[in-house]
Parts: sequence; C-alpha cells; structure tokens
Amino acid sequence: MTAAVETELTTTIHGDRVSLLRVLGPAHVWALGVGIVLVGEFTGWNFAADKGGALAALIVCWIVGLLYTSVAMIDSEVTSTVAAAGGQYAQAKHIVGPLMAFNVALFLVFAYTMLEVSDAILLGDTIVAKAGVEGLTHNSFIAATIVVLAWLNYRGVLMTLNVNFVITAIAYVSIVILFFSVSPWTQGAVLKLNELVTPANALPYGWIGVIAAFQFGIWYYLGIEGTTQAAEEVRSPARSLPYGTMAGMITLLIAAAMTWYVCASLMPWEYLGITYYPLWDAGKLTGSPLLENLLFIATLLAALASANGCINDAARAWFSAVHPKYRTLYRSILFVLPMALAFAFIADLNQAITFSILSGVLQYTFMSINIMMFRKKWPLGSIRRGYTHPFHPLPAIVLFCLCMVTFFAIFLGFGSQLIAMTVFYFLISLWFHFYRYKFVRRGDQFSMPWPRPQGY
Repeated sequence: MTAAVETELTTTIHGDRVSLLRVLGPAHVWALGVGIVLVGEFTGWNFAADKGGALAALIVCWIVGLLYTSVAMIDSEVTSTVAAAGGQYAQAKHIVGPLMAFNVALFLVFAYTMLEVSDAILLGDTIVAKAGVEGLTHNSFIAATIVVLAWLNYRGVLMTLNVNFVITAIAYVSIVILFFSVSPWTQGAVLKLNELVTPANALPYGWIGVIAAFQFGIWYYLGIEGTTQAAEEVRSPARSLPYGTMAGMITLLIAAAMTWYVCASLMPWEYLGITYYPLWDAGKLTGSPLLENLLFIATLLAALASANGCINDAARAWFSAVHPKYRTLYRSILFVLPMALAFAFIADLNQAITFSILSGVLQYTFMSINIMMFRKKWPLGSIRRGYTHPFHPLPAIVLFCLCMVTFFAIFLGFGSQLIAMTVFYFLISLWFHFYRYKFVRRGDQFSMPWPRPQGY
C-alpha cells in the first residue's frame, strides 16, 4: 500500500465514522470564495447607484472592501486554527457556545440559500431576456439550475470545485477583456465618465445616499467568507485557507474597480441603478456583438458558479451525515434543496438579495466579537495558530463599526424586513434556549485538542 493511499484512508475513516476527504488546495479555496462572490460584479452592486449615485457606488466599493478585508483577515486566523467543517459554526461552538453556534448556523444557511436563490433568478431572467420569446418564463430555468447543481454537490466536492474554478476563471477573464476592449486609458473614445459623472450628479442624494448605498455595496464581496466552510476538506488549512481567501479578496477588489469604471462610463447612474445586467448592458453599449455575447455567457457562468458554491457552503453550515461513497454532506444538501426552490418561486431578486445581505451582516457582526473572545481565551503562544492576522484589534473594531453602518443602511431601504428578520432570529433563539438547550451535550463544545481556555 502506498503512502498516498494510507494518507487517504486515515483522513476518511476514523473508527466507524465516515469523514470528509482532504482533497482541496489553495486554487479550490480561491474558486469557492471568488466563485460565490463574482456574480456580484454582474448584478447587485449597481443597485448602490440607485441609492446614492454612481460615485456613491465607488465609495462603498472601497469602504466595504475594507470591511471584507477585515473579514478575510479574521476568518483566516480563526479558521486555519479551528480547521473543521462548518466554518463559522464550528468556531462559534468552540469559542462562544451552543446558542451562538445555533444562530450562526441559521445566518449562514439563510445567507447562502438566499444568495443561491438570487443567482438562479438572475440566470433565468438573463436567458429569458436574451431569448426574447413572448410567454417564456424563468421558472423552468430556475428549477433546473438548483436541482442540477444540488446533484453535482451530492456527487463530490472535488468535482464541484473543479467546475467552479473553470467557470469562475472564464467569467473573471470576461471582465478583464471588456475592460481592455473599451480603451480605458482614453476617455471619450468609448467611455464617457466625465460626461456621465459630473459634480452636479455624482452624489445626487448627498452623503446620506452614500450611507444608503452600503446595503448593496455588500454585494461586491458577499460570500468570500465561504472559503472557511471547506476547512476540513483542505489538505493544508494553515497555508491554503489564508492564501486562497486573501488571493480571492485581492481578485475581487480588482474586478470591482474595473466593473465600476466601465459601467459608470457607459451608463447614466439612473439606468445603472435599476438594470439587472450592468456588465451585459455594458457589452451591448460597446457596439461589439462579440463583447455582448461574451458578457451574456459570463453572466450565466458567474450565476452558476455562485449558486454552486452556495450549495456547497449551505450544506456545511452544520455538519450532518457524510455519504459513505461520495464523502459529501448529502442530507444537508437534500434538506436545503426544497427550501431554495420554494424561495426562488416566491421572492423577487431585490428581496432575495436583501435577505442574504442581512443574514451575512449579522454573521460578520458575530465575527468581530468572536475574534476578541478567541484572542482573550487563547492568547498568542497558548495554542498553535495556522495564521495570525496583524493589527489586532483594529480589524475587529473596523468590522463592527462598518456592520453597524450597514444595518442602518438596510433600515433606510428595507426597514420592515430588517425588523421582521431581527424578531425572527430573537424568537428562534428563545426557542433554542428554553427547549433545545437541555439536549445539548456541553462536553462536545470544546472539540479541539487545546488547553482549557483562560477564565473557563
């Protein structure tokens, strides 16, 4: 028996328990993170222009980029140390406790499921818009997308993320091709930023519009934290997770800047803020059929990559039974499938995006508290860390403050939905505390082989 086979056996079978395969590398981590998020460049971010104008969309691009850089730094440290399936759920269970873990699992499932729903709606609407056939609806395309991708995830994580790597790379390259095809260094040839973004209309609603734009500025990067969900399936978590996550964040910052520049230079902010297909529309406005068709295909691929990654991450938000043959969390995948289909047929794109954003921001708020508790309970030097993020506690403070601003922005646009979801999470927490908590095995909280935390 070769050493490779021996390694595979020891990482898949522990006594009678079937566990996940450690088969992923940094490229797969990058594909998972960027694949989920890149669809935000093809739709969603531009609604920030409707809230505050084209310049507001650029301002929140960089400020929210700072928020997600903090997320990536914090996540890289905690996840490379708590390298277990479930990502933030496993972290919350070990560092804070069962109630927080329960809530974090809910945040993750709703964030990824509603993002998957948004992707499926976008894909269906894009095909219908391209076909231009009277009476054609998006329902069949939505159902086929969700079911086929669920089957792909059911069959295996390595195949799933190999597919994601390829289609994400194609979608990303399409943005680069569009950028260099419109002569970005020569204003007036194709792009007309100076005419479309002027001092008079750059911030039509003032700085309150910039605050309101935070809600959809999240869409530039929402989901990059999903890289942590595959922690138990990565060959070298201490290296692959920080490298893949930070490389993904850099990739997205570049894509976001290029996307804004091209779209804001081709479309007035009034139209940019309402279209569902900003990059596809940009391809049309260049007058090149080749670019138009390339961006149409890339929009579909970005939606597929995002939905594919969301199914992967939603299934890992809580750790369920592992398939004995495929080594996948098949029960979680099958559980989320009907929920995604139900939401896809009753929600519109704006509602689905808002639901996903709110659940994500709740989870980011937890992360800022989580890293503080992690450093306090297990100070530097007390345990071996795969990666130690610099400047602590500054990233946690920045993250928490920006999350508060985003909550206010969501309240400005979707106040009733924010209140309804907050009440829902509060009531479900009470249910867990008074009914489910008595069934929790507290000894399972500390699943890592670490010393007893300080103050425990």
